[in-house]
Amino acid sequence: MIKNIIFDLGGVILNIDYNKTSEEFKRLGIKNFDELYSQVRQSGLFDNLEKGLISEGEFRNELRRLSGVNLSDKAIDKAWNAMLLDLPAGRIEILLEAKKHYRTFLLSNTNIIHLKAYTSELKRVHKIDSLGALFEKEFFSHYIRRRKPDYEAFEYVIKETGINPAETLFIDDSPQHIEGAKRAGLLTFFMDRSKGLTLDDIFENGKLIKHISDG
Repeated sequence: MIKNIIFDLGGVILNIDYNKTSEEFKRLGIKNFDELYSQVRQSGLFDNLEKGLISEGEFRNELRRLSGVNLSDKAIDKAWNAMLLDLPAGRIEILLEAKKHYRTFLLSNTNIIHLKAYTSELKRVHKIDSLGALFEKEFFSHYIRRRKPDYEAFEYVIKETGINPAETLFIDDSPQHIEGAKRAGLLTFFMDRSKGLTLDDIFENGKLIKHISDG
């Protein structure tokens, strides 16, 4: 029986398009951006930003150095945030309903620049102060200094919350993160965006539909 749910953010709750960031940086003159970043494999720079090992200022300076393009902080942030799309109101409703039936948590590979951007948008569009209103607790990689798919990230959440992995479902849209969660003993559901799956397909009135609940 599933008692707890751990949600991913980008691609599950928040709509994202990595290509938009790539296109924007290329437009700004960083022609080799795809070599620096991809969803599956990141360079050390982005990994360090997501783990909170470097500041946003250090990230921008290193990006300028690696690319050889002297962009302003504002231009970098705008391009970096271009991948962040919308957070549909219906998903917020699902999360608030799910919170009534399960212990719910957020585990996201993210960074301070993105966090500021989507928190601001959440306030502007939905009048919600932070994602924390939608979960019992949030875990951001740059705060906990651990990121998926590493076992340590899942272990941290399990210990901090006291949940039983065998009673916990992890929902994510990245296959490598699903495999990491399985190694930590969690039940998993792969949100296959290529099939157009969304949270609406696996929740009904805030509860997981039966074949998901059965694991």
